[in-house]
Amino acid sequence: MIIEFEGEIFRWDARDDSAWFFTAVPPELSEDIREIPRPYRGFGSVRVRARVGGSEWSTSIFPSSQSGSYVLPLKKAVRDAEGLVDGGPVLVRLDVLDG
Repeated sequence: MIIEFEGEIFRWDARDDSAWFFTAVPPELSEDIREIPRPYRGFGSVRVRARVGGSEWSTSIFPSSQSGSYVLPLKKAVRDAEGLVDGGPVLVRLDVLDG
């Protein structure tokens, strides 16, 4: 399953003074992903191949306890390469590998 969406980048401050950056998969697409039969993985994660601009990487998306949508972590190398900033837009393509 391949999905594309535009999201907003948001920051989550970890307890150890480091920050993580994410974007949320829209609720309707998160529901489609949730319906794919697959074995349970830690934290309810789903393996994906992500693409933002010219950057592509393997990672996992995780269900957010606050929104119920999946969230995609955006690592620093990708943010730097693609000029992504907190609060800015991001166009994402996900190839869902689990399922």
